[in-house]
Amino acid sequence: MTAYDVIVLAGGAAKRLGGADKPGVRVGGRSLLDRVLAACDGAARTVVVGDRRATAHPVVWTREVPQGGGPLAALGAGLKLTTAEYVLVLSADLPFLGPGTVDALLAAAGQPGREGALCTDPDGRDQPLVAAYRAEPLRRELALIATEYGSLAGLPLRILTAELELARVDAGPDAAFDCDTWDDIAAARARIREHGAVLDEWITSVKNELGIELDVDTDVLLDLARDAAHGVARPAAPLTTFLVGYAAARASAGAGPDEAAAAVAEASRKATALALRWEAEAAESAGQGGDAAGGPAGGAKPDAGREETGTS
Repeated sequence: MTAYDVIVLAGGAAKRLGGADKPGVRVGGRSLLDRVLAACDGAARTVVVGDRRATAHPVVWTREVPQGGGPLAALGAGLKLTTAEYVLVLSADLPFLGPGTVDALLAAAGQPGREGALCTDPDGRDQPLVAAYRAEPLRRELALIATEYGSLAGLPLRILTAELELARVDAGPDAAFDCDTWDDIAAARARIREHGAVLDEWITSVKNELGIELDVDTDVLLDLARDAAHGVARPAAPLTTFLVGYAAARASAGAGPDEAAAAVAEASRKATALALRWEAEAAESAGQGGDAAGGPAGGAKPDAGREETGTS
C-alpha cells in the first residue's frame, strides 16, 4: 500500500450553514470530520487544519495564517507538517468518502508522469479537496504561487491545480458529495437510512463509538439472531448475540483482530447449531403430538403393563 499523509481542511466559515460548526455536525451519529478521518485511517500522519476538537482518531492540529485565509493557505499550513511522498487532501464535509476512493486516488497519483489525482463529480467538475498529490511538486507549486502573489491567503485552489499534471478519478456520486447547506445535511442523513445502507452504517458507527477495530461477517450474526428468534424465542436473539460476543472476547483475549474475528465466527457457528437443535426438537415434538411432550420415553402408554396382564 502507498505510504501517505493526509491533510483535512476543517477551518472554513460555513456561511451557508449560518456559521455552524460544520466539521462537528453529525451524520449517522458521527461528526463529519470523524467520518472523513475513518476513511483514511491508514495515513502515517493526519493533519487537520482547523480549530481543535475531540476526534475519534489521533491528529495533528494547525491553523492557516491568517485564520480564514482560504483553502490554499490552509493547504500550505498543513503541508509543512507532512513528510510522506504522497499527501491526501480532503475537506472535512465528505460524509460518504470511503477507503476505496482513497486507494483509487493514491493509485492514480502514482501513475508515471502524474503529479497527483483528483475526483470528479457526476457533472465532470474537478474536486481538488478530494485528491491525492505527490508532495514534492505540491510544495514546489505552492512556493512559486506564494512568491508570485506574495501570499497564499485568499487565493483559489484552481491556481494550484492548473499547474499540476493530474489524473482524474470518477469515484461515483457519493465520494465527492459534500455538505455545504442544511439541505445537504438532511440529504446525507436520509441516505444513510436507506434500506441497502443502514445496517453497514449502523455497524460502522457502533464500532467507532466503542473503539472496536474488528471486521466480522455481519450476515453470520444476523443469521444467528434469526435462528435464535425462530427456534427459541424472540428475546433470545439479542441475548444470544451478546453471549457470542462475550465468548469470542474471552477466547481471543490478547490476540489480534483476525483471531478475534475468527473467534466470533466459531462462537456464532456453535450457537447457531444449538438454536437449530432447539428448533428441531420443537418440530419433532409438534409432529408427535402430546405423547412426545408428556408421555414416557419411547411413547409407551401409561397402562400398557396392566392391559398385558389382564388386570383392571
